[in-house]
Amino acid sequence: MFAAPVSVDVHDLIQTTLLGEAVENAPVAVFVADDEMQYIAVNRAACTLLGYERDELLAMRASDVSRTPAVEERFHELMARGEAAGRRTLVRKDGSAVEIEFWATSTKVAQMTVYVAFVKPV
Repeated sequence: MFAAPVSVDVHDLIQTTLLGEAVENAPVAVFVADDEMQYIAVNRAACTLLGYERDELLAMRASDVSRTPAVEERFHELMARGEAAGRRTLVRKDGSAVEIEFWATSTKVAQMTVYVAFVKPV
């Protein structure tokens, strides 16, 4: 006996696929972190900006690449307010610093709250 086919909204699938491709190839770095500051997704520009391979960044937390004093406190402020923006200094894999501008927001994905930061070098 065959299972009934799962109904997939083709427009939703196209939308999700196109957005995923757009973010992956965006000219700004995109970092997605969970509430423990662990990176759970990054795009190609994020890897290029910091000089890490994707799997290396996904094994890191936001605090591993930030030179911001009290980075965890600032992250908790983002969690409480739901958004943040500003300038920070990040550390690349080679140890050099890069000044960035960012805009971050919280959102729900698969019923999990995540924090998405859009980053560009200054």
